[in-house]
Amino acid sequence: MDSDLDIARAAEPMKIEKVAEQLGLARSDLIMHGPHIAKVSWDALSSGISEEKGKLILVTSVNPTPFGEGKTVTTIGLNQGLNHRGHNACCVIREPSLGPVFGIKGGAAGGGYSQVLPMEQINLHFTGDLHAITAAHNLCSAILDNHLHRGNQLDIDTNRIFWPRVIDMNDRTLRQVSIGLGGPATGVTRSERFDITAASEVMAILSLSKSYEDLRNRLGSIILAESNSGKPVTAEELGAAGSMALLLREAMLPNLVQTLEGNPAFVHCGPFANIAHGNSSIIADELALSRSDYVVTEAGFGAEMGAEKALHIKTLASGVAPSCIVLNVTVRSMKLHGGGVAGGGGSRPTKEEIETENVEAVRAGSATNLRRHVRNLATTAIPVVVSINRFHTDTEAEIEAIRDEARKAGATDIVLFEGFSDGGRGAAALADSVVSACSSHLEKGSPFKPIVDPGMSSKEAILRIGTNVYGADNVDLSDSAHKSIEKFKKWGFGNLPVCMAKTQYSFSHDKKVLGAPVGFTLQVREARLNAGAGFIVAICGSMMTMPGLPSRPAAMDMDMDEDGRLTGVFG
Repeated sequence: MDSDLDIARAAEPMKIEKVAEQLGLARSDLIMHGPHIAKVSWDALSSGISEEKGKLILVTSVNPTPFGEGKTVTTIGLNQGLNHRGHNACCVIREPSLGPVFGIKGGAAGGGYSQVLPMEQINLHFTGDLHAITAAHNLCSAILDNHLHRGNQLDIDTNRIFWPRVIDMNDRTLRQVSIGLGGPATGVTRSERFDITAASEVMAILSLSKSYEDLRNRLGSIILAESNSGKPVTAEELGAAGSMALLLREAMLPNLVQTLEGNPAFVHCGPFANIAHGNSSIIADELALSRSDYVVTEAGFGAEMGAEKALHIKTLASGVAPSCIVLNVTVRSMKLHGGGVAGGGGSRPTKEEIETENVEAVRAGSATNLRRHVRNLATTAIPVVVSINRFHTDTEAEIEAIRDEARKAGATDIVLFEGFSDGGRGAAALADSVVSACSSHLEKGSPFKPIVDPGMSSKEAILRIGTNVYGADNVDLSDSAHKSIEKFKKWGFGNLPVCMAKTQYSFSHDKKVLGAPVGFTLQVREARLNAGAGFIVAICGSMMTMPGLPSRPAAMDMDMDEDGRLTGVFG
């Protein structure tokens, strides 16, 4: 089979205004970024989001493995499958970060015959949204340090500054740095950290904001530091929020592209799920839901990460719960979680291990990892369709083992997905299952039942997620995390939702522990307040909010020829 890049280059994409017509959008509603990319204008957004809503479908996955599970492929393929069946459908996915593109993943626009186009531009700079977020965040940092240099009228305690700097790249050397060195003219000397842009509170705010007014208010509510008298200092008090909002004016507008089959797709915002809330923007969802019968969106990494946050952070902010959840799984991922191959914690097993039939291991992985994900999601009263993303080396016996265990776990339906190799036609069975599940959910009128109750104290929420979702016996808050949460409570933020920052490879905080571990204590080492975004970040185990590069970064195999054509990239 051709590479993802070869398939994308062979495609003949429609003009973006033709794609927009499928959503009832005119050429005048678009801000063009070339022939195949456009932002939807603010006028179209503010006047074009109706009360009529389509059905939201959330695609999630089992814990990721070195093989790749194809969650984005499933999301895009399902959109194509729904349109193939004659439904009016759209998908909404996250924007790729340059960090993973040049680190491990090499691209994040789907693959095979379930891609969004133009994939080269989407993976490299796109419409500049992530750069705008980086600039807005670091503008606030610069104003903060200038304020300290100019006399510190807000009486900020320089040892209690919470606001980091960010960069859209994996760079472990920036995790902890000293700034202001070189004498008084260079500013106040202090410790500083860098996070990756996808972990920025500005990214979270942009993806959760429903209007410019909401965006501006959230930016003003960011707590940057603590004063010497113990009071929180906000971006509004510093005078930075207005200029930050200016830099985000166009980044707020959703980006419209298309699938390989010419179906509309929005790609907007990109918070990671292992260190942030892991979901695309509310405003893109709202636009798509007002103009489509079905909207397919994805949550980052495994269901205990991105889907949990979609249901307890994004749904709380948007007021829209999914009508169906699709849980993506592969034979090879279950083989790993069942102990049939090496590869715990993201290390790469051999090709022979991956492709050798091992029904016993697949069943063992399905009976643990898959079963826990299904049961967690089923408690929400939302239908759960298990989608088996088929690879050519999978055997019927291995697939049947997944079907059997998913059925025992209580899945609404189990469907074979072949969208990677066959596009919308290969996703038609999944589309039919999802439509049926949405219809059944509507008939039953079952309300969404959150695992974490809205308004629950942050400490209780951490315990509930750790025990009910991850399977821990208990949660151990470090002294630092405990003191921080008590301080947030004193400031009036004791009942915010919680965003868990945790390894994506395991239900636990230890990336090497696969399957569905029990009998462990979840370690929470740090708590950070994102008051503007509206949640507390609980950092578990050794999780870092600035990733590092692997031993051989994907960037080392990328290049460009004399005609400007990219080589060695995106599969």
